Amino acid sequence: MASRILYNLSKKFRFSGTNVLIILSLFVGMATAFGALGFIFLIRNFNDIFFGLSDQILTETIGERGYKYWLPVIPMLGGLLVGPIIYKFASEAKGHGVPEVMNAVARMGGIIRPRVAVVKTIASAICIGSGGSAGREGPIVQIGSAIGSTVGQLFRMSGDRVKILVGCGAAAGISAVFNAPIAGVIFSLEIILGDFTIKTFSPVILASVVASVISRTFLGDHPAFDVPEYSLVSAWEFPLYILMGCLMGGLGVTFTKVLNSFEDFFDNLKMNPMLKPALGGLILGGIAIFYPQILADGYETISLTLYGNMAVGLLVLLIFFKMIATSLTLGSGNSGGIFAPALFMGAVAGGAFGVLMNYLFPGVTATPGAYALVGMAGMLAAATHAPITALLIIFEMTSDYRIILPLMVTVVFSALVAGRIFPYSIYTMKLARKGIDIKGGRDINVLRSHQVWEIMDRDFETIPASMPLARVFQTIENSSESYFIVVDGANRMKGVLSFQDIRSLLSQHSLDFLVIAQDLIKSDTIRVSSQDTLEQAYHSFGLSDLQMIPVVDTNDPDRVIGVIRRSDLITYYNKRLLDTLRR
Repeated sequence: MASRILYNLSKKFRFSGTNVLIILSLFVGMATAFGALGFIFLIRNFNDIFFGLSDQILTETIGERGYKYWLPVIPMLGGLLVGPIIYKFASEAKGHGVPEVMNAVARMGGIIRPRVAVVKTIASAICIGSGGSAGREGPIVQIGSAIGSTVGQLFRMSGDRVKILVGCGAAAGISAVFNAPIAGVIFSLEIILGDFTIKTFSPVILASVVASVISRTFLGDHPAFDVPEYSLVSAWEFPLYILMGCLMGGLGVTFTKVLNSFEDFFDNLKMNPMLKPALGGLILGGIAIFYPQILADGYETISLTLYGNMAVGLLVLLIFFKMIATSLTLGSGNSGGIFAPALFMGAVAGGAFGVLMNYLFPGVTATPGAYALVGMAGMLAAATHAPITALLIIFEMTSDYRIILPLMVTVVFSALVAGRIFPYSIYTMKLARKGIDIKGGRDINVLRSHQVWEIMDRDFETIPASMPLARVFQTIENSSESYFIVVDGANRMKGVLSFQDIRSLLSQHSLDFLVIAQDLIKSDTIRVSSQDTLEQAYHSFGLSDLQMIPVVDTNDPDRVIGVIRRSDLITYYNKRLLDTLRR
């Protein structure tokens, strides 16, 4: 029905496919924005129920001193409610949600069940509202992505367009919850879609902008954190920020591995899976008796750290207790995101580092709060392997440009160190455990087990290196190809020639018999071996804007034995992906 209405409208108003996608992206942005507002409303109300109402009842019943020892019961009750909701209605809503969205884009054609949006909203709101150590970003990304996928399915869009609408929902969610429209776009393109082409970029931007406008209308236009004035005190601080970036890289990897270990522990635990979130909440509450700062997203503690109002000993302890708290919450099967915990750990670790540097080099360093702010970006970049997103989200959440240079240096080194130590991010690690390796929005393992020779085309056109320009024009005109391999008299490759390379010579007929193909070629072209994996070929296409790459003999890199086309690679990937999903 919906697809028929869309067809009639597009026919009446002469909408192109791109225009239809733009209209749907605007709708996804609006729907996700209102979903985000509802999600925030639910979190606040559940927080009032779990803490406000219980505070009053328990204080009147057992007194203020005895109340704190009842604290473990609150996140446990939250877990008791979340467990049945997730396991009975949508098991993919457990955890932080982003890996499930990445898997849907890479392997499922962007298909996400509509009920996921509802289940994720309720489960995550209960978890965070009851003190679960998690953030809003994972849930709202999954909620927005589910909305985008549902819209795409409702209007029977192609797989590629459904994926784009999923990305629109992810971007709109980040934009609405964090008041960060630019970071929302980059998050979607960098992590979810792995695609920065204009056909993807435009609808994702529009969805993010619409979501930001709606959220600002209802919530106001103000940064998530009010930070003091920070600036780079001295050029001597750059080595210190580089050092902190390296340390954050190691801390981010530690967080990823600890969370993975807790997930394994709870997965192997012999008990009813619906009760596991309650067990995690009970242990979390026990720690919170002594360190209540670890509960929920911890934004208040982050603000105190940015203003330098936290003792250095407590800052160091909170690094590890927050890591354990978040791993307990998400590893046990509860529902929430990792953005806020990563920002928390980055802030307290950066604050502690800043105190030490300020003590050792008082004349050339900024206040510890500056290092806390930069540490937030460093930790997020290390955990997610997404330095651009980390940089932009801190910039937009603080609306402070003065610390941008240290931010840039720190996120680069933290992401580099984290990637060098451990190849998987906190998002891809969960998928890697299932044998799924997502890169650029595709499951590389599907390509890794196949070689180039399986899909290469042995029937291809070549141009002799001595061919005059006039004959080159004639050959291109009579061919359906736009990319040609140039060979010498011994049929060995000299380079490649495309229509783009000779467009500027079309009107210069005086050169028709003065210039030959040899003069126009690109000799340093990308090539692949017949024994290379399709993963390597896919990576080669990613390095260039080519639609076809020469395939050379393994033992003779100048002898071309075929070509591999980007379209054939994508088609083969989709077929093999369907085979793996049917097993």
